[in-house]
Amino acid sequence: MSRPVVTVVGLGPGPVGLVTQETIEAISSSTTRFVRTTRHPSATLVGSAVSFDDEYERHDTFAEVYAAIAARVADAALKNGSALYAVPGSPGVLEDGVRRLLADERLEVRVLSAVSFLDLAWLRLGIDPVDAGVRLVDAHRFAESAANSAGPFLVAQCHADWVLSEIKLAHESARGDERVTVLHHLGLADERVLDTTWDDLDRLERSHGLVVDHLTSLYVPQLAEPVAGEMARLHALARTLREQCPWDREQTHASLVRYLIEETYEVVDALNALDDDDPSTDEALIEELGDLLYQIEFHTTIAEQQGRFSLADVARTTHEKLVRRHPHVFGDVQATNAGDVVTTWDEIKRAERAAKIVDDAPDFFAGVSRAAPSLSLAQKLQKRAAEVGFDWPDVHGASAKLDEEIGELRVAAQSGDPAVVRMELGDVLFSVVNVARKLGLDAETALRDAADKFVARFTRVQQLAAQRGMDLASCDLAQLDSLWDEAKRQLN
Repeated sequence: MSRPVVTVVGLGPGPVGLVTQETIEAISSSTTRFVRTTRHPSATLVGSAVSFDDEYERHDTFAEVYAAIAARVADAALKNGSALYAVPGSPGVLEDGVRRLLADERLEVRVLSAVSFLDLAWLRLGIDPVDAGVRLVDAHRFAESAANSAGPFLVAQCHADWVLSEIKLAHESARGDERVTVLHHLGLADERVLDTTWDDLDRLERSHGLVVDHLTSLYVPQLAEPVAGEMARLHALARTLREQCPWDREQTHASLVRYLIEETYEVVDALNALDDDDPSTDEALIEELGDLLYQIEFHTTIAEQQGRFSLADVARTTHEKLVRRHPHVFGDVQATNAGDVVTTWDEIKRAERAAKIVDDAPDFFAGVSRAAPSLSLAQKLQKRAAEVGFDWPDVHGASAKLDEEIGELRVAAQSGDPAVVRMELGDVLFSVVNVARKLGLDAETALRDAADKFVARFTRVQQLAAQRGMDLASCDLAQLDSLWDEAKRQLN
């Protein structure tokens, strides 16, 4: 008994004139027709064929899409005895669904040759792919497929800006000025072949007015260094979790704030525990830095899906800002010590803030995060005010102000009004921060050090009490004070 026949034809790179006569005859003689997508200029040749555009909406990955398409074509052929399946371009190039059909032993699969977009690409680029040693790479697997190779590459399936962002992120050592040729709608009336740079890869609409789609490819002649794919793999994972994990799908920028703060503090803990003589402490820092990095990935993935910005935008903005704020490295400004660097940095920040003023009543404290820990917030607010001279000349003035505020707190405590006490206590803490700043110290760090010291001393008090059979809860103040003094002597 003969097997059902599936005839696979290619609709060429776009122009109807490039579809072979053999394919046209196969289409006209077939009654059960399918077309992978109607989003192709030559798809009209298949007439009333069933489109698989709905499968792209139904599944999260292209592998799932192609598996579903192959299953539907096979089922139709088994039911009707034959079926025709039309694909964009050539059936032999980047067609996983066709490979699945060829592997189905229930079917006899006949594949007709077709013109591929590759034929037009080589002509427009003016190169012989064999002589040049060009590798054809699927954009969705660029990081893995192009690893440890510098090119040249022809990158297909570049159908969206986020795909270009992933390609760009895969090459973490790029200078940014590497040349890239964009091949868009080859053979069609609106064909465009343009040169751009690696930096502009994911902003073609802004830089060249070009909206990438499924008929867009890239030619990358040479990368500066072999491609590294770890960031691209993490980015792909973030997208997968966002699309397929119910919890990840529900998250918003606002709901993730608490996790961002928690991960930041855990990085600080890992940094504090770092021991230069113990390499094993690196493992905790690597893990915590990774958790913090993923929070950044999570937020940029949400923004990317909203069409707002990508991780590439974040990296580019940071890169440009750091270069701008280091004119002593990338410009002609002189800096002989760290103090000179800080002075230059602050001057540039003031200029940047001034450039952002759009009305007569700007927010003087714009850029100071109100969500920062309170001690850090106070220190930053005081530093900003000091830029315009609102500051004590030295620590003596700040110390006198602290004494004044402590006196006001004592008076407030006697009044018994909680609101007044809270306000005066806040003034005392704010003044303490000012003293720390005038001493050149970071109040947040100083208080954390004091907290760590308290933990160590109190732990030692507990140990001493246990050694002597003493119950801390039953000790009087003199006994506790004695234990505390002994702990201080032993630990100092």
